[in-house]
Amino acid sequence: MNTPLIDPFQRAITYLRVSVTDRCDFRCVYCMSENMTFLPKKELLTLEELDRVSSTFVRMGVRKLRITGGEPLVRKGIMTYFQSMSRHLESGALDELTLTTNGSQLARFADDLVAAGVRRVNVSLDTLDEAKFAEITRWGRLPQVLKGIDAAQSAGLRIKINTVALKGFNEDELFRLTDWCAKRDMDLTFIEVMPMGDIGNENRIGQYWALSDLRGELRKRFTLTELAERTGGPARYVRLEETGQKIGFITPLTHNFCESCNRVRMTCTGELFMCLGQEDRADLRGPLRQSESDAPLDQAIRNAILRKPKGHDFDYSRQKIDGQMSRHMSHTGG
Repeated sequence: MNTPLIDPFQRAITYLRVSVTDRCDFRCVYCMSENMTFLPKKELLTLEELDRVSSTFVRMGVRKLRITGGEPLVRKGIMTYFQSMSRHLESGALDELTLTTNGSQLARFADDLVAAGVRRVNVSLDTLDEAKFAEITRWGRLPQVLKGIDAAQSAGLRIKINTVALKGFNEDELFRLTDWCAKRDMDLTFIEVMPMGDIGNENRIGQYWALSDLRGELRKRFTLTELAERTGGPARYVRLEETGQKIGFITPLTHNFCESCNRVRMTCTGELFMCLGQEDRADLRGPLRQSESDAPLDQAIRNAILRKPKGHDFDYSRQKIDGQMSRHMSHTGG
C-alpha cells in the first residue's frame, strides 16, 4: 500500500495542502463575507486525525506538506501537530513542512515553528497602507502583521509575501511592495483573484487585475528574465535584473497552470479536493473514523486520485464569471 500516488494523467501527487481550520482572525473581502458562519468543532478533524491522514499521505509519496486555513495559527494546540509532523522531516520521508499565514500570530509562534522544522513561510499581505489594510481585511491590523514578519525573520524563517492583485486597490502600490520586499530580502508572488465563494457585496470582476497587465507595469521599470524554477506550486517566476529579486505569478485565469499539477487539498473536515477549481471531492473523515486500520483510508485516497481532473474551469472572459466555486477559499484552504 506504499505505491506512489499517480493520477490519470500520469502526474505524481507529491504535495498536500492541509487546512487545519476554517476560522480566521481577518475577514478579507476577496476571501469571505464579514459575518461568516464557521463549522461546528465536532465536524473538524482532531489534531490526532490530522496527524494520521497526513502521515498516510507521506507514506504514499507526498514530499511536501503546506498547512493552511483559514488562519492555521489560530487553531488551539496547532503546534502539537507541527511538532508531530517534524518526525517525517527527521526520517527523510518529508522534504518540507511549511505554512501559509496572514502573519497575525507569527510573533507568538515563529520560534516554535523553526523548532518543528519549518524553514519557509508564506505571508499573505496585499497592502502596506495601514488604512487600506484595515479596509481589505476588515478586522486586521497591519502593525501586528509587520511585527510578525520581523519575528519570523529574526527566528531564521525565509519569508515569501503573497499579494492578491486587486484592481483599483493595490495597483498604485506595485513598486512600493516590490521595493519593500527587495530591501528585506523577501520573495514576492502576485496572485490573481479567484472566484471562490459568496463574498457579499464585493464584485469579482471589479476586483480582477490580470497579471499580464501587472507584468507590463513592472517592465516599465525593470528588466524581467524568465526563470525555469519551480517550487512545487503553480507560480511562474521572473528575476528583476536591476534588484536581483525573484517575483512569482500565480495566474489561474490568464494562464492555466494545471498541466504540471502535483497537489491535492484536504479541508479541516477531511474532504479531499483533487482540484481547487472543481467541486468534486472525496470524504476521508468517514474511512478515517470507521476503522483503526488505515486500509479504508488508503483506498479512499487512491480512489480519489483516480478522479483528479486534468484542470480547472476558472474563466473571467466576456465579463462574466465562469467556473465559480460555491465554497469559500477559507474552507478549502489557501
